[in-house]
Amino acid sequence: MSRLPVVSGQGLCKALQKIGYSMDHQTGSHIILRNQDPPYRRLTVPNHKEISKGTLRAIIRQAGLTVEELIDLI
Repeated sequence: MSRLPVVSGQGLCKALQKIGYSMDHQTGSHIILRNQDPPYRRLTVPNHKEISKGTLRAIIRQAGLTVEELIDLI
């Protein structure tokens, strides 16, 4: 199992854009991403300098990725 990378909210959004997510809107410090392809998942990414480990792991799980796949995207 790979270690979780240290990534910012903007960096995570750029990585997720590579697999079909685009910015839907922003509410305060949270960026809402929506997948353009089925199953049309919606993700909420905090726009922080560093995303905490638990939050990052939850976003990876919701996106249907593994840690290794996220590292490849970054």
